[in-house]
Amino acid sequence: MYHEHAPPAALSRLVECAWTLDTTDPLTHSVPPDGCTDLLYSRESGVQAVGAMTSSSTFTFPKGASIAGIRFRPGMGKLFLQEPVAELTDRVAEQPTVGRARLDDARTIQQAMSLMMAALRPSEESLSPTQKAIEHMVARNGNVSMPWLADQAGLSERQFRRRCQEESGLGPKFLARVLRFRFAQRLAGDARTDWAGIAADAGYFDQAHLIRDFREFTGATPVAVFSNR
Repeated sequence: MYHEHAPPAALSRLVECAWTLDTTDPLTHSVPPDGCTDLLYSRESGVQAVGAMTSSSTFTFPKGASIAGIRFRPGMGKLFLQEPVAELTDRVAEQPTVGRARLDDARTIQQAMSLMMAALRPSEESLSPTQKAIEHMVARNGNVSMPWLADQAGLSERQFRRRCQEESGLGPKFLARVLRFRFAQRLAGDARTDWAGIAADAGYFDQAHLIRDFREFTGATPVAVFSNR
């Protein structure tokens, strides 16, 4: 029902993946924060942008729904989306970045996804210093010093906080928490159940710290989240 596809090499620095979803029954799906922005298409809703999230969001799809999506890496959606990324935080908004008529003519949702990817053209040729600093944050799963990041961007900490919000839709400390939480999810997805070890490997102070973030971002404990998968 859900399939991810690697982006072309030319966009791999900016795009995490393309994806498609087909439902055979009504589906309600909860998505925790991941620091990313997404571009979605369905015949029913057209083209929409999903901003970075600060808490888990629930999406409901009817039986027979077909959705195509492009997931931009943290801080990179700004290059493609027309609406300011900071104004999209915790929102879904219409986004006429890609011509809907062409997508509606696609024979399959996979073809629509390919058309969306082919239509992506960055609005800037190179990354800003803030985007490069966000890349460092992503590469280190959020375990970075804020003063060091600001220095990498050539900005004061206050300036970096503002620019990170503009570029990613999230402040740098919150984005770092989301990235650390996402890394912990990946570790747990490898069938590990030693939560104290996962917490240590992901950069948490202790297991209780990990549990607090899971509760904030998903509304449940790590054990509850992964027992439902």
